[in-house]
Amino acid sequence: MVALGVFLSTMDSSMINVALPSIMRSFGTTLPQTEWVVLIYLLTITASLLFWGRVADRTGLGIVYLSGMLIFSGGSVSCYLSGTLVQLICFRFVQAMGASMMMATGPAIIKMIFPVNQLGKALGLIGVATSIGLMAGPVISGILIHNYSWREIFLVTVPVSLAGAVVCTLSMKPFSETRKKHQRVAFDWAGLLCWTGFISMIVLLSTNHSLTLDAMVLGQLFSLLVFFVLLVKVEFGRTAPLFPLSLFRNRSYSIAMFCAALSFSVLFVVLILMPFYLEYVLGLSSQDVGFVMMAVPLSVFIVSPLSGYLYDRIGARFLTTGGLSISAAALFLLCFVSSESQALDVAWRLTLLGFGQALFLSPNSATVLKNVSPEHTGVSSGMLATSRNLGMLFGVSLAGLLFAVIFSKVSGGLDLKQYNPAQVDNFMFSLQATFTITAVLSVGGAVLSALRVEQYQDNQPG
Repeated sequence: MVALGVFLSTMDSSMINVALPSIMRSFGTTLPQTEWVVLIYLLTITASLLFWGRVADRTGLGIVYLSGMLIFSGGSVSCYLSGTLVQLICFRFVQAMGASMMMATGPAIIKMIFPVNQLGKALGLIGVATSIGLMAGPVISGILIHNYSWREIFLVTVPVSLAGAVVCTLSMKPFSETRKKHQRVAFDWAGLLCWTGFISMIVLLSTNHSLTLDAMVLGQLFSLLVFFVLLVKVEFGRTAPLFPLSLFRNRSYSIAMFCAALSFSVLFVVLILMPFYLEYVLGLSSQDVGFVMMAVPLSVFIVSPLSGYLYDRIGARFLTTGGLSISAAALFLLCFVSSESQALDVAWRLTLLGFGQALFLSPNSATVLKNVSPEHTGVSSGMLATSRNLGMLFGVSLAGLLFAVIFSKVSGGLDLKQYNPAQVDNFMFSLQATFTITAVLSVGGAVLSALRVEQYQDNQPG
C-alpha cells in the first residue's frame, strides 16, 4: 500500500510536466502563471510534510495515510473539473495535501513492518515504485493528451487510488491506533507558520531571474530572514516542536537530511534543463525526448533494490558517498555533450546519473529512520520527505536561475524563449556552466556524506 501511494504521487508529478503546454494554451495564460500548477504542488508538500508527520505521531500512521489517499482522489477529480487556472491551482493544493499525508507516513509504516536488517531492502523496493511512477507518467500523459485532453490525466489515478483506499482500510488497522496516548502537547502552530513563510519566501525569490534588487525583492529577502530567525527561536523553545532541531545534533542524521536535499537538487537541475537541450539543440521530437529522459528512472528502477540489499550488509557511508560521486561524474560527463551528439550519447550519461541517485537514496533514507527513537519516527519520516521536496524546489530554482543569467549574459540579454539556431553556442556554454556548478555541489555532498558516523552493528542480520 505504501508503494501504491508513492507510485500515484510520482506518476502525477511526472504527468503534469508534460501537460503544462496544453494547460497554458487551454487557459490562454503565460508560462510563469501556468508554472504555479507545479510550484503550488511542490510548495504545499514541502511546507506540510512536517505537520502530517507530527499528526501521525499523535493519531496513528494508518489514519493519516488513508485520509491522504482519499483527499488525493478528491483533489484529482476537482482538477479535472477546473474551469479556470486559479481553480486548477487551488485544487492542486488539495491534491498536494493528500500526497503530503501519504509521503509523510509511508516510510514510517515501512519501518514498523520490516525488521532493521531488512529496512534497506524495503526502501529499495519503494524506490522501484518511485521509478515506475516516473517512467509511466510521461507515457500515459502523452497518450491521454494526444487522444483526449490534459484533463484526463487527473482521472487516470482516481480508480487506482480509490481501490487502494479500500485495501488500505482493511490492511492499515494495526497502524491506525493512537501512537502517543499518554502525551497531549499543544500543536506547534507558530512553528508551522514560520516554516511555511520561510519556504514561501524561497519560492518567490527563486522566480526573480532578472536578479534586480527592487523594493519587492528587498522586502522578500527581509521577510525570509525574519521567518528564519523566528523559526529557530520558536522551535528551540518548544516541548514538541514541528521542526525538531534537537535531532540534528546527531551528525549522521543531519548529514543524511542535507544530502537528501542536495541529491534531489542535482537531479532536478538535469530534469529541468535536459529536455530543452534535446528539443532545441538536437531537434528531437517530444516523444523521443520522453524516451531519452526515461534513462534516469529506468536506471533507478534497476539499481534501487540492489542498493537497499547492499545497505543491509555494508551500511550507508560507502554507498551514499559513492552514489553522490557517481552523480557528480555523470554531470561532468554531460558537460561534454554538444550540438553534434546523438541521443544515445545523452542517454548513457543520464543512465549513470540515475545509477548514482539510486545508489544513494535507499541507504540514506534508511540511515535517517535507523537513528531515531520510535516516538520520532513519524516526524522524521516527514522531515526526510521534506528534505527531498525542498531539494526539488531548490533544483528547479537553481536550474532556471543559473541558466537564465548565464544565457542572458553571453547572448546579449536574450531570454530562452527567444532561442534560435544561431544561439546554439551560447546555449551550450550556459548548459555546460550550469552542469559544472551543479557537479561541484554533488562533489561537496559526497565529501560531507563520507563524514557520517556508521553503526555497523545495527545493520547486521538477526
